[in-house]
Formats: sequence, structure tokens, C-alpha cells
Amino acid sequence: MKLAKNPPSQESQVIQTALNKAIANALEKKRKLGQYAVMWENNRVVYKGADAPDSHPPK
Repeated sequence: MKLAKNPPSQESQVIQTALNKAIANALEKKRKLGQYAVMWENNRVVYKGADAPDSHPPK
């Protein structure tokens, strides 16, 4: 697979900025409401927040 080494287009940069802002707003809202967030880090599910469970609940 060949990866492009061209810089991202202006449109891609605008989209990326909008997505980053939306994620930051959603995480801030969860923090203010005292809710934990579920994220993907280091190839596993991670719970973050004051009331986050210790691990992923069993199915």
C-alpha cells in the first residue's frame, strides 16, 4: 500500500478542526455532568472519569 505524502487539503484541515472541536465539547460536557467517557487507547477500551468503572463490563 502506498501512502500519500502530500499535505492535507484546506478542506481536510477544516473538517479535522471541526471534528476535534466537537469531540472536545462532548468530553467537556460529560466532565461537567460527572459522567465518564469511553475511549480507545493502545488497542483497548479505556474508561476515563471520576465515576469510571475499573474495567469493561462482561457481556
